[in-house]
Amino acid sequence: MKNQSSFSIVALLLIFFSSSVFAQLQTNFYRKSCPNVETIVRNAVRQKFQQTFVTAPATLRLFFHDCFVRGCDASILLASPSEKDHPDDKSLAGDGFDTVAKAKQALDRDPNCRNKVSCADILALATRDVVVLTGGPNYPVELGRRDGRLSTVASVQHSLPQPSFKLDQLNTMFARHGLSQTDMIALSGAHTIGFAHCGKFSKRIYNFSPKRPIDPTLNIRYALQLRQMCPIRVDLRIAINMDPTSPNTFDNAYFKNLQKGMGLFTSDQVLFSDERSRSTVNSFASSEATFRQAFISAITKLGRVGVKTGNAGEIRRDCSRVN
Repeated sequence: MKNQSSFSIVALLLIFFSSSVFAQLQTNFYRKSCPNVETIVRNAVRQKFQQTFVTAPATLRLFFHDCFVRGCDASILLASPSEKDHPDDKSLAGDGFDTVAKAKQALDRDPNCRNKVSCADILALATRDVVVLTGGPNYPVELGRRDGRLSTVASVQHSLPQPSFKLDQLNTMFARHGLSQTDMIALSGAHTIGFAHCGKFSKRIYNFSPKRPIDPTLNIRYALQLRQMCPIRVDLRIAINMDPTSPNTFDNAYFKNLQKGMGLFTSDQVLFSDERSRSTVNSFASSEATFRQAFISAITKLGRVGVKTGNAGEIRRDCSRVN
């Protein structure tokens, strides 16, 4: 009984702590210190997006990678040696980092906002803005995060989902951060505007197994197209659209593609091939509104992962280094 009581107290404390942290995140957190924060960031992001479309998937992926390692504290932005030197982060496009830097510069030009907004919050706002710019849903962004002071290569190890992951591995990793299977599938839908390098999926189209060179869950016509785009001796850094049908639009085509065996990674296609997640894929494929609502819920929950608030962390004057 004593052990059970101790466990209950610890569980209640964890729930209380989590709730109090989330309560400190508010959509109007900067209403007094930087009332125009959303407009300033939005304009900077739009300008960057007009220069290159890569801004969108790069920023979205940067936010995900940041939150899954040490929480949403902008630790991914810190200069080397840091998280971004890990092999799982080296493929992060520079345009995502540049988007945050440009938004930070824009805020600093406003005397009311200079050094008032955390880099973690800038990244969260920029992520919402690139989703909207590519046709995705608009949603309120909770703010009030503080920036972390620590970023190490070692902390990334075993912290990010891999292209070869099966459903149980995906669910286990997302559950660590309080995200459900539905949340995981909705966030995977962000691959509708992403891209990947040939080396990340070449095994599926050339040497899946001794008897089957092509992964049988892969649409054969699509597999042959991928072989054309990624021949054996191709530079493995060549990038391929994750969504072959509407790569520049944030929509539910990703899920329709999974129904046809056109998921680029094993971790994509397994969402349809595993019957435990197939119904959710079918639901998102048949209703864009259902997907959009699930995505808003999931990315809001993602933005709460491991946040630092109050007196924890700092507000960096330069997003690439601690104060």
